[in-house]
Amino acid sequence: MANVAEHRVEMPAADSTAGKAFAAALPEERLNLFLHVVASVERFGNALGTLAFTWATVVLLGGYPTVLRPKRDFLFATIIIFLEALRMFSRNNRLDYQLFFRTRGAFRSVGSNGLIVFACFSNVIVWTITIGSNGSFFLYVLSWAGLFLSPYARLLICSPLLDAMSLWSPMVAILLLYPTTLYRYSDFDDDVNAQEVNFNNPIVRKTVYMVLFVVVLLLTITRLQFPSIIKLVDRTLGSKIVSWRQVILNMSMLATIGMLVSNSDVVYKIIIIIIGIVVLIIVPLGNLQIPAAVLRIVLAAWGINEAKDNGDYAGKVNLGENTNLVSSLYIFYSMVLGQGILYIIASILEIFPFILRRSLIRNAGFRGPQGVECVDLYCEDAFEKCKKGTVLAPQKTSLVTFAMGYLKSDSPKKQLYGLKMLYHFLKKEPLKTKAISELTTCMKTLTCLINMLGWVSEGHKDIRSLAAKVTAEVADKLNVIHVPGAIQLIASLLDTVHVKKVKDPLLDIGNPQHSPIQQISSSEQTPTTLEWLKQMTIYCFIPREEPTNMGEQMPQILRCWKRSVPEEEPSTDMDPLPVLGMLILDKLAIFDLESCIETYRATGLISKIIEFTTKRTNMANINETHQALLKGSSLKLLRRLSSTKGKSGVPLRLKILEHPLILRNIAEILDDTESSQELRETTAELLRNLAIDGNTEEIDHIRVIIRGLMRAFLSQSAPSSTDSDQLLRLIAGQALAVLAIESSNNCLAMLAEPEYAFIKELTVMIHSDRYRYIASSLLRNMCLHARAEFGNSDLKEVSYILREVMEGIMDAEGRELEILVGLSSQICEVIPEDFTRELEHGQIKERFIRRLVNALNSNMIPDVHCPGIRRVIVEHAISMIECNPSCTSCFNKYWMVEALLMVEHTPTRVEKYRFFLGDAGLMEHNIPLSALVSRAKQLMSRE
Repeated sequence: MANVAEHRVEMPAADSTAGKAFAAALPEERLNLFLHVVASVERFGNALGTLAFTWATVVLLGGYPTVLRPKRDFLFATIIIFLEALRMFSRNNRLDYQLFFRTRGAFRSVGSNGLIVFACFSNVIVWTITIGSNGSFFLYVLSWAGLFLSPYARLLICSPLLDAMSLWSPMVAILLLYPTTLYRYSDFDDDVNAQEVNFNNPIVRKTVYMVLFVVVLLLTITRLQFPSIIKLVDRTLGSKIVSWRQVILNMSMLATIGMLVSNSDVVYKIIIIIIGIVVLIIVPLGNLQIPAAVLRIVLAAWGINEAKDNGDYAGKVNLGENTNLVSSLYIFYSMVLGQGILYIIASILEIFPFILRRSLIRNAGFRGPQGVECVDLYCEDAFEKCKKGTVLAPQKTSLVTFAMGYLKSDSPKKQLYGLKMLYHFLKKEPLKTKAISELTTCMKTLTCLINMLGWVSEGHKDIRSLAAKVTAEVADKLNVIHVPGAIQLIASLLDTVHVKKVKDPLLDIGNPQHSPIQQISSSEQTPTTLEWLKQMTIYCFIPREEPTNMGEQMPQILRCWKRSVPEEEPSTDMDPLPVLGMLILDKLAIFDLESCIETYRATGLISKIIEFTTKRTNMANINETHQALLKGSSLKLLRRLSSTKGKSGVPLRLKILEHPLILRNIAEILDDTESSQELRETTAELLRNLAIDGNTEEIDHIRVIIRGLMRAFLSQSAPSSTDSDQLLRLIAGQALAVLAIESSNNCLAMLAEPEYAFIKELTVMIHSDRYRYIASSLLRNMCLHARAEFGNSDLKEVSYILREVMEGIMDAEGRELEILVGLSSQICEVIPEDFTRELEHGQIKERFIRRLVNALNSNMIPDVHCPGIRRVIVEHAISMIECNPSCTSCFNKYWMVEALLMVEHTPTRVEKYRFFLGDAGLMEHNIPLSALVSRAKQLMSRE
């Protein structure tokens, strides 16, 4: 009992330690902690805001509504109440909260957008002030309103319009500069107190402007989606244009601002500086969180400073007891002040997790802009979860659970990101272990993943491909049987190869050449004016896709670490969907027997797999390399299915063998000397598995298969020095040995091959160690089924190995002993004189017989690994007594009859079969063991 108690104590401790070590190894833990801190600061600010809102409504406005001074405390409290009410009202609306009170994204990068905004509004405002007309006042107000609203436009304006604005805004800035370059003060009202705005030389001024105009125009043109422009730019500048374009654009905007400043007097320079300061203040603001926090701080600080005066005012009006008014105001303003300070602290802290993000990118192995975007999305999700959970026990999150959450999303874009992240995690520890654990335990996610394999629409092409890759990575650890229709969905991957339709004049009627449906469809395909305009709009207003600069969404201080992220490596995973489907089915067959059964039951799946085992010329959308890969993967899958153990494997192998193309394809591969080593190994192993049930009638008629196997097993053209060569010879020999069992046709076919002296080759192998038992099994079946075809030279070769076989029996055990005893028994029947002479003259008769009797006694309980050991010993005893009756006395001397009686009294069903795969017996013997025992007892009783 003490030991049991000790065991129960130790196991949880070990598990706990392992769990902590695993959690500590996750790369996102430190970033999660930092985000929890930022979220906690914001939540404390929210809590203070809620308390302040309650305090103002219940205590101040409810208790002192007439005492508060209307123009100060009452007004301040009202503003803060409405501000806080707006925050609480919008917190459940994602867009509203993101626009007004979201801490993440409160700051964003100025970047080139800030320069463009600066240039545009400086030009507009200088121009409107200079003109001074009534009509320009509206443009002046509109410009300032647009400046203040520009940081929030990206949240309210649709993406295509933002793309168009991003494309043409530099040109707008240049065009707005044009009126100021032509302006002369002498042409306008003298009330404008400013000096003349121009260069000394108008030609120089216009020349500089034209240079800027041409440069920005060319930069804009290089971003258009016209195919000819894209081809020209890529051919001349390549990927360098992406980095150089931004540099040149920034320099052009700076030159625009410089030209405006140099063309202005002191007043306008001050205006431009003020505009620049305003731009630097407003553009980095991602929402109204910081302005609202500043407003809270200003109102609270002012209110605290004026709280004492409010108390004096209450004393003068003498309306009841107001002794707690000042304290109530202090408490209220302190909470509002703390709220504003906490919001600003949280917003500033949120700017600086770039070190942790960089660490996460490197530790998780992310690369390129997509890796950065994945981390940004994860940070946003983790921050939201930190806000939803409790402060002391935040809601747990991780990269893997985040990716799986995206996998279950309704958004195709999120699903694609989730699949990319999962596929990346499955190639890197410890994220791989975590991802496999989550996928194997979450049935909902697994169901989503498997269902994606059946998405056949063109818009889901990338999602389907990535889902297939993710499934292929973890298929050998998944149990998909509980997912409805899983095997059929996986099988749909095999249908993605387009096969050219071959018409049969006897079976196909064809389609009319001029059917109305065809005419309508052809007319619908004609491009219309509307489609042309739509295409031109895309070309002119949607910029070409380029690597996204995620640093644009953050302050300039963070953009340096973005450049240090390793570039994304080009993907090498180009396997087509049918290959991935084969790989998934193969791994499922390894992991779960039920998957093999479902594969057998799936309609037409076996036929689809077999059709890929030959080189097909009618595949329209797959190249030769992928065809070869598909051929190899289909053969591997068939090999895996054919090796299914248990009773379920028998009908599965039979279904494969019954397909009309399988033997032809196997023969084609084995007969092709250019087939790869791996392909021939797989084919030979498949053939061995198919023959192990004894269904070799159809194989008997295909001599090419026998010839190919013998070439692989016996060819001496190249020494088998490598492991792959030896493996091919071993598998080919096993296939030949199985084909030779109970098949005289195959044995005669092997013996009739003119290129080899088969019996001599086998006897040479018996003298070696590597292929001794395969050669022994083959020679045994040759002696059993083709002895009539043996020549004198063959008989001599058999005689030469007799002593080798007898000596081997003395030391062998198990299956090896069964094979050697069976061979020795057949040699005794083929050359009985030589066997008797070797037994008598070699002085090993008694030792040999004693070894047989002892082996029989020691194997009274045969197992599935060597089910025929007792059978071959009894057969050998019969053959020895029939060729040399004098052996009877020696058998009786060592109590052979008693051993036979024990065999007779302990029959087992195991001994009815030659092989076992799992719990299924294969190749049942024609003669029962009981009949052999009776024959042996009868011979021994004649002494």
